[in-house]
Amino acid sequence: MSTLSDPVNLSAPRGADAGLTPKQLADKYGLSVSGKRPSLPKYIRQLWARRAFISAFATARLVAQYTTAKLGQLWQVLTPLLNCAVFYLVFGVIMQSRDSVPVYIAWLCVGVFVFQFSQSAIQAGTRSISDNLGLIRALHFPRAALPIAFTVIQLQQLLISMVVLVAIVLLNHVTPTMTWLLIVPALLLQSLFNTGLAMVMARVGAKTSDISQLMPFLLRTWMYVSGVMYSVSGYIKNWPEIWQTVYSWNPATVYMDLMRYAFMPDSFDPAVYGSKALVLPHHIWIMAGSWAVVAFVIGFVFFWKSEEEYGRG
Repeated sequence: MSTLSDPVNLSAPRGADAGLTPKQLADKYGLSVSGKRPSLPKYIRQLWARRAFISAFATARLVAQYTTAKLGQLWQVLTPLLNCAVFYLVFGVIMQSRDSVPVYIAWLCVGVFVFQFSQSAIQAGTRSISDNLGLIRALHFPRAALPIAFTVIQLQQLLISMVVLVAIVLLNHVTPTMTWLLIVPALLLQSLFNTGLAMVMARVGAKTSDISQLMPFLLRTWMYVSGVMYSVSGYIKNWPEIWQTVYSWNPATVYMDLMRYAFMPDSFDPAVYGSKALVLPHHIWIMAGSWAVVAFVIGFVFFWKSEEEYGRG
């Protein structure tokens, strides 16, 4: 009779199990691989069951983010405002972009706040796995919860800073209209888009940590070509029509145009601003919805495919 102190060779099946392969033994006793990737429907159900964890994790990280700074949570508002001030000095005053755009200060601030939402979500998503290996290795939960939670953090920051953004718009003599209601669906679509990209970059960042060093340069380039600080319509008007159409599908431009139109519809009205009026691309809601759905679905499936690999090695 063997005791707990007796050496037991677990790798050598005995009796009726002799001769069975490890796979056959696992099938016989209902065993499965530890950390095996669940099916996509099961993974979605697991993720939905962790929605309270995602919300609590995001809120806790947001509160802790600026605890060591003297101004604390005020930096959530100061950071985009300082960016707006720098961009206004360089592009608005020195390069005189303010002369070609109606209500330039409000227009600029909306673009900066909206683009920073995508920029911060993608950067945070890139590091969401590599910076949380201890949590991943200690607890069992769907790993997609992390890039989703970091996108929620950026959304919370945007909503807090929106109070200041609304004040800036009103101080620029913009009258609230019914189009302000469009801010909600526009933000929801952009949040889906950001979450999809965050999950793509989370998987890439988990495998190639150096990508987090490259992302600021890629995102800065995206910002400059997206018309955050100046209107690009005058620069692309001589391009072939096909390239103008391709450029109009730039997701950053699409979401900024939606938010700018929601806040300042008169800026897109030739009857009010004549030749200076901005142009809203045709079918922009189709563009925004397409980017949101495609990015989220591809990002989610792409991330799920490597679920069992996160935190190993």
